[in-house]
Amino acid sequence: MASYIATASFLLSTLFTALVLCQSQAQLNSTFYATTCPNVSSIVSTVLQQALQSDPRIGASLIRLHFHDCFVNGCDASLLLDNSANIQSEKNAAPNTNSTRGFNVVDNMKTAIENSCPGVVSCADILALAAEAAVSLAGGPSWSVLLGRRDSLTANQAGANTSIPSPLESLSNITAKFTAVGLNTNDLVALSGAHTFGRAQCRLFSSRLYNFNGTGNPDPTLNSTYLTTLQQTCPQNGSGFNVANLDPTTPDGFDNNYFSNLQNNQGLLQSDQELFSTTGAATISIVNTFSSNQTAFFQSFVQSMINMGNISPLTGSSGEIRTDCKKVNGS
Repeated sequence: MASYIATASFLLSTLFTALVLCQSQAQLNSTFYATTCPNVSSIVSTVLQQALQSDPRIGASLIRLHFHDCFVNGCDASLLLDNSANIQSEKNAAPNTNSTRGFNVVDNMKTAIENSCPGVVSCADILALAAEAAVSLAGGPSWSVLLGRRDSLTANQAGANTSIPSPLESLSNITAKFTAVGLNTNDLVALSGAHTFGRAQCRLFSSRLYNFNGTGNPDPTLNSTYLTTLQQTCPQNGSGFNVANLDPTTPDGFDNNYFSNLQNNQGLLQSDQELFSTTGAATISIVNTFSSNQTAFFQSFVQSMINMGNISPLTGSSGEIRTDCKKVNGS
C-alpha cells in the first residue's frame, strides 16, 4: 500500500512538473489574439507607417522601448507608466530621461486597438508588435511575434537605473547584464545590430571624440575621418543633445552594414565598437559572420528578439490589460 501511494504521488509530481514545463513554454504564442483581435498586427503597422512619414527614426525609437522595458522586470510595459502617487516612473531613470521617445505613438496604437477590440490587447504586446513592424518596414526581417503578455501594476525605476546596459560601459559589464536576463553573447551581438538604424545623442558618445577615459585624446579605435565628421555634429562645448546616425551608411534601413561599420572602426557608441575592438572577445567572430552574411544576421536577430520578448512575461491572471498604457487601471 505504501509503495502504491509513493508511486502514485511520484506520478502526480511528474505530471505536475510536465504541466508546469509545458505551461511555461506555451505561455506566449503567435495566435493569442487570433479570435479576440485578429487585426492587431496590421493596426500596429498602419499606425507606425503614419508616424514614419513625419519621423523616420520612430521605428528605432520603438524597438528601444521594447528593449528598455524587457530588461527591467521583464516585458511587462512597466516602462510606459507615468509618475503617480504610487509609481516612480521608469521614464525618469537615467537611461530613459530625455532619451526614450515614441510614447505618443504607442498611445496612438493603443487607441486604435481599443477602438477595434476593447480591453483585449496588452501594452506589453503592443511594444513587441511595434518592434517587429519597425524592423520589417525598414527592410529587415519579419517574424511571428509571440503574444499573451499582460501589463504590470508597478514600475521599477531603481531597476531601470541598474539593469539597462549603458553605451559607456565595458563589454564585460554589458555581457553580465545580458546574462542576468538569460541572454547570451550571440543575443548581445545580434540585438546590438538594431543600431543599424536610428540616432544617438552626442552626450552618449562625446567622450570618445575629445577626452576618452580621461586621456585628453579621442578614442583610438575611432576612424579618423569619421571622428572629424562627428566632431562637427557634436562640438566640444555643445548642448550634447544633437543627434548622429547610429549607422552612417544606411541610417534608416535595417541591414547588416552596422557590422561592417564596426570592422571599419565606425561604431558610434563605445558599446558598439567594443564588440569588435575588445582584444580576444568572443563577440569578434560573430561580428565578422554578420558582416559577411546578412541572412545569418537576420536569422539570429529574429531569434534574439523572440528570446528577449520571453523575459519574465506576466501571463494568465497576473497583472492586467491596461486601458491606458500610461497608467494602471482605476488610478
